[in-house]
Amino acid sequence: MSPTIHREKGYRFFFFSREEPRMHVHVMCETGEAKFWLEPEIELAKNFSLSRLQLREIESVIEAHSHEFISAWKEHFGG
Repeated sequence: MSPTIHREKGYRFFFFSREEPRMHVHVMCETGEAKFWLEPEIELAKNFSLSRLQLREIESVIEAHSHEFISAWKEHFGG
């Protein structure tokens, strides 16, 4: 299961239900996908075919919505 937690600028932000416990978010669009750590700070963990421009744009969306993403993580995973 991978619930969508946010959509913006053609990006889908989501979690995988059975993955590592460190808080993070996945993002996908037509051209690729990435994974970003949410704590202790927002940081790129993995990138699959996204440009630097896309990664900067995604990071800015995550920064703008980080409280929502962290709350969604805690609600979904019970922490």
